[in-house]
Amino acid sequence: MKLEAEIDALFRLPLTEFTGARNTLAARLKKDGSPNDAERVKLLTKPSVSAWAVNQLYWNHREEFEQLIAVGKRFRPAQKAADMRDSLDARREVLAELSELATELLSDAGHSPTLDTMRRVTTTLEAVSAYALLPDGPTPGRLSTDLDPPSFESLASLMSGSAGKFARTKAEAPVKTVTKSRSGGDARRLRQEKIAAAKLSLQDAKRSLSDSRARAQSSEAAHKKAHAEVKQAEQRRRDAEERLEKAAAASEAAARRAQTVASEMQAATKAVEDAKRTVEQATRELEALLREPV
Repeated sequence: MKLEAEIDALFRLPLTEFTGARNTLAARLKKDGSPNDAERVKLLTKPSVSAWAVNQLYWNHREEFEQLIAVGKRFRPAQKAADMRDSLDARREVLAELSELATELLSDAGHSPTLDTMRRVTTTLEAVSAYALLPDGPTPGRLSTDLDPPSFESLASLMSGSAGKFARTKAEAPVKTVTKSRSGGDARRLRQEKIAAAKLSLQDAKRSLSDSRARAQSSEAAHKKAHAEVKQAEQRRRDAEERLEKAAAASEAAARRAQTVASEMQAATKAVEDAKRTVEQATRELEALLREPV
């Protein structure tokens, strides 16, 4: 149980830390005398970016992820067409929510949620939902590669196998009675319902994939637009700082000129006063000379 928890911890790490942490764990296990466990850990493959995103949805948004699993387990051949439609609608809503959460996870971790990456995330989520019918399906939270949903033939076979298992579990009548109930028109009708439900599921999966691609493309466009706006705002800030710096320099120069002019004005005023006193003195002297007798 301790080893399983340590393996889980590897897949919860940021993607750039996976390889180093895996090698460290393998070396420690080997040193502790557990060569088989060490070899098992060595075989763990670093997840792709999209597989890592799906793993983080499992570890960090378990409630939404479990909703996807629960919706996947609803797909049973015994469902009526209306019930199948409700199940498909529920799965589409959960996939849309998980896709948005994956976009946020990738952006926060420094990975670009490109259109291709989000397409692979959505496809893997659809596969996880489809394989929820199998007891030995992919292990959630430990994906290393992207998953593809089962083909139409595989899905029909999967649903048929699940129906047989379900019937065998619930049947209380002898085997002959069960066989009889599935013979003739009832068996053909049940098979047709299975095929119709599988076709409906495939069509809805394609629509869901198309919707997810459109959302991913829209998110990518919004991301590029926001990045461009940030660059423009940064340029405007630099321009404003440059203008402010120039304005401050001009203000300082004007202040210095004003101080110089004030000093010059003060000097000119003093010169005028001195000149006035000189004129008055000269005037008094001239008047005195004129009053003297000849």
